[in-house]
Formats: sequence, C-alpha cells, structure tokens
Amino acid sequence: MTMPTSQCPWRMQVHHIQQETPDVWTLSLLCHDHYPYRAGQYALVSIRNTADTLRAYTLSSTPGVSEYITLTVRRIDDGKGSEWLTREVKRGDYLWLSDAQGEFTCDDKPDDKMLLLAAGCGVTPVMSMRRWLAKYRPDTDVQVIFSVRSPEDVIFADEWRQYPLTLVAEHHAAHGFVAGRLSASILESVPDLAQRTVMTCGPAPYMDWVEENVKALGVTRFYKEQFFTPVAEAATSGLKITTLQPAKAFYAPVGTTLLEALESNHVAVNAACRAGVCGCCKTRVVSGEYRVTSTMTLSEEEQQQGYVLACSCHPQSDLVLA
Repeated sequence: MTMPTSQCPWRMQVHHIQQETPDVWTLSLLCHDHYPYRAGQYALVSIRNTADTLRAYTLSSTPGVSEYITLTVRRIDDGKGSEWLTREVKRGDYLWLSDAQGEFTCDDKPDDKMLLLAAGCGVTPVMSMRRWLAKYRPDTDVQVIFSVRSPEDVIFADEWRQYPLTLVAEHHAAHGFVAGRLSASILESVPDLAQRTVMTCGPAPYMDWVEENVKALGVTRFYKEQFFTPVAEAATSGLKITTLQPAKAFYAPVGTTLLEALESNHVAVNAACRAGVCGCCKTRVVSGEYRVTSTMTLSEEEQQQGYVLACSCHPQSDLVLA
C-alpha cells in the first residue's frame, strides 16, 4: 500500500471500533512500529487515504498506558473526515497518520496541582492526559470538570469511573451531574484554584469563557487547545476576496480568518490542524492588508512573497489571492 502523502507516513490498521455516545466513536489502531507521541497531542489523518484531504484528530490514547493508538471522532453531517471515519472505515482497514503534533500536553508541566476542563469532544486530550498523570505522577492533585449537553453525551463514560470528576449537564441532568453550564461558582468550589495549572479544551466560546473566569479567580498558569468551527454560510457583504486561479470573487465577514472565508465560499483549500502548525493551508496573498497569528511553517522568503497560513491570516482589507 503506497503512502498517500509524505505528511502521513505512519500506516495503522483498525483493530476495532467502539461507539461512545450517539454521535461519537473511538477507532482503535494497531501500529506495527513504535509510534512516538505525548499525552494530549493530535495527528493528521489522510482521509480516504488520499493526499488532497487531511484532517486533525486528537490521539485519545495515552503513551505507555493504552494498548492501541486511538482516535475518538464526533460525526459531523457532511464532514469529509468524520463521515468517512465513522460510517465507512471498518475493522481491518488501514489509515495513514502524520507524526504526532501539538503542544497541548501535560508532561512538561511539573505542577503538583492541576485542573482539567473539557466540553464535548474536547475531552479527548483531557482523558489522554488524565491517564498519563495517574500512571506517571500519581501524587498529582488532579481535578476534572467535564461539561456535556446531556448525560448520554459523556465520552469515555465507563472509564471516568476510575477518576474523580465533576460532570456538568446542560439538559436532563441526572444523579451525579451538576445541572446547567459551567459557572463561576463551580470554579470557585475547586480547592486551591489559584495555585493550579489549568488546561482546557472544547469549543472556542467555552475556552474563552474559561480563560476569562479562571484568570479573574487568580489562575496564572493557563493553557488551552485550539478548536475551530467553519463559517456556515457565505457572506453577501464585508471584505472582498478575489482569487486569480481559479478566477472568483466573494465576500467574507469582518473578523473571520482567510480559511473561514475560503471554506464558506467553497474554494478548495487543504486544512488539517487549523492552528497554524501543519502548514497545509499555505496561501499566497497578492495584495491587501492582513495580520497573521502564526508563520510556523513558512520561511522568511515565503513570507516576503506574500505566503500566509490561511487559518492564521486575518484580513484587514479586500484581498487578492494568487
């Protein structure tokens, strides 16, 4: 079987698939070579084993603990990656993964008190890190708060029974759940909150709220993972973006990234990590003003030529793209 792209050199075979919730599945993969990764990292997956579509998924397994390499995936309607992984991929099939990536990890944070906060599928790196801390730093005081829509949406429900945590359910809260959403009062109930390292993963509005509120309560060591939701519909006004190849002009709302603008207008663009790390969405801007939040994979020469990472490019005026 030929490697689909040099970015995904690791071939792994699906050993089994387990349904976690009504819309989430965990794929357990066998890698016949040693696959180095750290708890909390993610990998790019070659969708349909082709080079033109890559998607980033957290490695929900834990190095040195888990028997398999696992990907835990929420099925999203019309999602190229999640639909394929959760509907079509079967036991015995092969997947191609990239090297492990990302800095949202706990092994470089030697603090003896931690608070891990997750919402929805943001629990995947949190569980990876929770297992790692239990095995390699069992004396660490770890508090976990996991927010879900309903009790049926608790990913890794059986495994969480091994670890103390607070479960927050927005709807139909049952016994053992705090009803509603994460609140300042729940945060205030965490012992020694200001002395803890706080790590959070989930939808962007959730992480923004967490950051604002834990810092207001004295937390100084704060880390969050980067998640992204594409713009759902194309804009009819705002900043004008013109592509030369193919020739196309469209509008994007002020405040969106270039990647959001391209995707919402159905302009083909590779996007995997969506956090300015992998370099898949490199795009050349011919003219216009913009600011960037990451140039991690771009050389100085490429930057001088106008290349940007679309996920980290924030248009400040009309743009023309090569």
